[in-house]
Amino acid sequence: MLDHVSLSVSDAGRSQAFYTKALAPLGYKIISQYDGGFGIGADGGSAIWVSSGAAQKPIAHLAFRAGDRKQVEAFYRAALAAGGQDNGKPGIRDNYAPTYYAAFVLDPDGNNVEAVCHATS
Repeated sequence: MLDHVSLSVSDAGRSQAFYTKALAPLGYKIISQYDGGFGIGADGGSAIWVSSGAAQKPIAHLAFRAGDRKQVEAFYRAALAAGGQDNGKPGIRDNYAPTYYAAFVLDPDGNNVEAVCHATS
């Protein structure tokens, strides 16, 4: 399991608003705030440390594990409501695996954010 990932964004406040809403269905919440950034994580799990700077180049692909397909769908709705752009509606991606159920959105800086569930329902 990853401990953490660092991400540089053009506007930490805007990204905090996006990630707080988009990742809430997956159990993530703000775990730390500091001058120019924030940390968001799930209980006992990995964290993302986000700070203002030059936006990530090349863009990052962040995939978050969901407990079930309903969480993937809730993530997708929440991320769009938070200002994310559709980059792949919830559904099976059998080119990855027969039970790979995922949704993709672009965050405010164009990073590809995914929620994925490997369960059959």
